[in-house]
This record gives sequence, structure tokens and C-alpha cells, in this order.
Amino acid sequence: MSIFPGPTQAFYKMQGSGNDFIVIDNRARSISPDVMPRWAKALCPHAFSIGADGIIFLEEDASGQAATRWHFFNADGSRAEMCGNGSRCATLLAHRLGMAPAEHLMLTDAGPVHAKVFPEAGEVEVQLTPARDLALNFSLQLGDDAWTAHFANTGVPHTVIVSDDVKALDIRGLGAKVRYHDRFAPAGTNANFIQVLNPRELLLRTYERGVENETYACGTGAAASVAVGHALGLCEAKARVTTSGGEILEITVDGADIFLRGKAQVVYQGEFSPAAMGL
Repeated sequence: MSIFPGPTQAFYKMQGSGNDFIVIDNRARSISPDVMPRWAKALCPHAFSIGADGIIFLEEDASGQAATRWHFFNADGSRAEMCGNGSRCATLLAHRLGMAPAEHLMLTDAGPVHAKVFPEAGEVEVQLTPARDLALNFSLQLGDDAWTAHFANTGVPHTVIVSDDVKALDIRGLGAKVRYHDRFAPAGTNANFIQVLNPRELLLRTYERGVENETYACGTGAAASVAVGHALGLCEAKARVTTSGGEILEITVDGADIFLRGKAQVVYQGEFSPAAMGL
């Protein structure tokens, strides 16, 4: 017997390297895209709701281009073309729900993403869209200081700044200045701060657009960081990126292709009352 008066909605809470997501099985198309931003803003706030960095509505792809497709929204209700760690979570759930085989294509706003589940390792690998708009060594005025910055779009825009000590940086303050800098208007950018430990290991802290704060991880940010680091000669084409959450993402740059691999997990599943959340 449900404790809620009226219909309920099932959901899955998932995390990939510390990025957490609400994932909803929307194969019945019961939730239309025009109301999805409102659902994101209602369900993603921590403490006041389920809490997550973003929400994923997972469906079977009716176009025939892929096995599945998603609608992804940041916590503030903005729609995002791509999310690396979110795509790994969606891939894992699609496989567990029987929507797709272990290796399949998922359609995102950034294009089809090739994905593969490694059940024994508890890991998922996704092939991100090729990095584009690469720009190196440009000056970015952040308050009173000028910083050397770099840029790559790995499905969503990412600015990368190299530091000798990322742990000492004020990521929320600096990240907001980068995110809203006039150079990236009007859409803005994600801000990544990396420290190169050696050619195969990087530390990464990310301020995410749409979350408007530092997050524990960012898959597309890790990919952009290795793409930029490799282009600058600071790291090899295959590198391990330790995120601020302490987990490790493995990034491989193979020509124009970028692969992201790491752990993904279903943390719990549950149900909520849309009416109680004003939905």
C-alpha cells in the first residue's frame, strides 16, 4: 500500500564518480519534454527534494538511429547536449532494464554515443563526440588577474586552466568568473582546473554550468582536460584523471575520438508523489 495519496512516479538514483543523477524510465512517454525542465528544478535541489546534479529521462529511440535516447537536464532546468558521467549511468541502467545490450548506441542532443558496459568491473565506457573548437593559450581576465586558459568542446563547452596546486584554488569563485565570462556569452562554459602530476595522471576540479557550483566529477570535463593537456604536451593520450570526489576516470584520446571509462552505480530506487512536488 502506497503512503502517497494519488499516483506515484518510480525513479532510480545513480552516481558516476560522484556525479549524481535522478534517472526516470520514460519508455511509456508519460512525461513530455515540455514539462521536463520543471521536473528538474523540482527534484534536483538537495535537502528539499531527491537531490541530484541532473535528471535523465530514458527512452527507447523511435528513430532507429540508436537503441536508446535521453533527455538530460541540469539541476537548474537547463537542457544539456551531453554529460559524460550521466551517459555512463544511463547506459548501465538501460542495460539492466533490458532496453539495450551491453554494447549499444544512445542518442543524445550532441549526437549518437557508443557505449559499453563491463558488468564484472562495474564500469562503463562511452565514446564521446569528437572534441571541437580547440583553442590553446589565450588570456582570460578574471577580476584583477589574467589567467592563461584553453578551450575544448567535448559535447558541451569546457574551459581548462592549468594550476600547480588545484587544492588551493577557490573553485566556486574562480569557476563562476570563467563560467560567466563575456568571451563565452551567451551560453557560458564549464570551468576546469587541472594539475598534472605526471604524463599519465591529472587532478581535476570542475565548476559546472547548470549546477552553478563545484561538482565531485565531470566526465566531459575530464575528457576536455586530457584533450587539452595532450595538445599542450603535458600528458599522454591515455591518462587517469582523479576528480575532486576522489574517484578515477580513464580518458583515451585516439585521434579525433575520445573515450571515457569509469565506475557507475545504481545507488537506490524509489518512488515519489509528483503532486506533492507540485508537478
